[in-house]
Amino acid sequence: MRLTVFLFLSVSAPALADPLPAPLDAAEFPEAEMTEVELGQLLFYDPILSGSREVSCATCHHPNFATGDGVSLGIGDGGKGLGPERIANPDNPPEQRIPRNATALFNLGHDDIRVLFADGRIEEDPDRPAGFRTPLEDEMVAGFDGILSAQTMFPVLSPDEMAGHYQESEISLAVRQGRLTGEGGAWDLIAQRVAAIPAYQQAFEAAYPEIEAGADIAFTDISNAIAAFMAHEWRADDSPFDRHLRGEAPLTGEAARGMELFFGDAGCSECHAGPLLSDQEFHAMAVPQLGPGKAERFESHQRDIGRMRVTGRTEDAYAFRTPMLRNVVETGPWGHAGGHTDLRRFVLDHLDPAAALTTYSQEAKLPTLDGIKGDWTVMTSAEDRDAIAAAVGGDPVALGEQDIDALMAFLAALTDEASLSGRLGIPDAVPSGLPVER
Repeated sequence: MRLTVFLFLSVSAPALADPLPAPLDAAEFPEAEMTEVELGQLLFYDPILSGSREVSCATCHHPNFATGDGVSLGIGDGGKGLGPERIANPDNPPEQRIPRNATALFNLGHDDIRVLFADGRIEEDPDRPAGFRTPLEDEMVAGFDGILSAQTMFPVLSPDEMAGHYQESEISLAVRQGRLTGEGGAWDLIAQRVAAIPAYQQAFEAAYPEIEAGADIAFTDISNAIAAFMAHEWRADDSPFDRHLRGEAPLTGEAARGMELFFGDAGCSECHAGPLLSDQEFHAMAVPQLGPGKAERFESHQRDIGRMRVTGRTEDAYAFRTPMLRNVVETGPWGHAGGHTDLRRFVLDHLDPAAALTTYSQEAKLPTLDGIKGDWTVMTSAEDRDAIAAAVGGDPVALGEQDIDALMAFLAALTDEASLSGRLGIPDAVPSGLPVER
């Protein structure tokens, strides 16, 4: 992994060190039947899946904010409002912020996706009965269509995101008691809620022959429908860069020079590799940390050690999955904790991450939330900052300010306007009758 350092110099356009990736192939985006996709759309926007019936998938992944929520660390259960306007509900305040930034949903339906979440806690594993490894280990049920389907439904088990406070509902109680799968588990209780709504029962029967034949709605059916919708709605393969790769309209000017740097002297493509612009590996890049961190309820620290929480290997400390980059200019704040609200600054700090951490200025977009731990505990600890910086490897490469301008122009050329607005959009209403956030 090569890193770069920012200098007030300029360099001429370099030759490509790495070849351009192949274009994204339409055949690698499997399409579900529209009955399933349209059912998934309703479920995605329906708060019925949350313990309190107040939070939907769209609360944290909304098209108004490029499939994120527009803030560094959001509020799930216990909040009201949408995006940067979301505030704590004084009658049911959150216990803490959601520990990580709400990631974008673009191209998650691509066949090559093999690992999800910033720490990779869900990843393909053909040796497992379900075909992938998850935090549930042997409790993981069969029936998920793929890794995206499995990923979409873990937020409903998170007290901070969708499950809710202890004893707030039958679902939050099941989660706190560790009853997740099986009869009477949190997933089963959610499925029963959905099945009790006649319009959903009819929609599932239309989408799935086994349910039409008399089978019960399973939690995996809900998850599969949502995954089918996400894959259809936010496929992003028609940016100017994609059209360049297909030979339809070449990039020119600053965007073209930025592309040469990206795949050349800047070394970006060593991690942002392949058609998806991600090697789907994990790298320690000294990204600033804020908020509650990733800790068990009995732990007092606020660190997020990333991949190491999954593998237990010290060499994975503070390493996070390389994000894909379609629509990146729209998906801020950036970083696994949303520690940068300016993409140019994020790129600059990525150039020499360890050094940048020492001069990092606390920047974040955070909803006001009283009664929680300090947001900057890790960044104000010299010991924690040193540990994060020490995990970084690689040698700096000098770039000039004009080069950064060109890189930013190339990143803008990764924008697919059609995917930002979505294909089906926000439904007018959902079968539960609960409010749809728009």
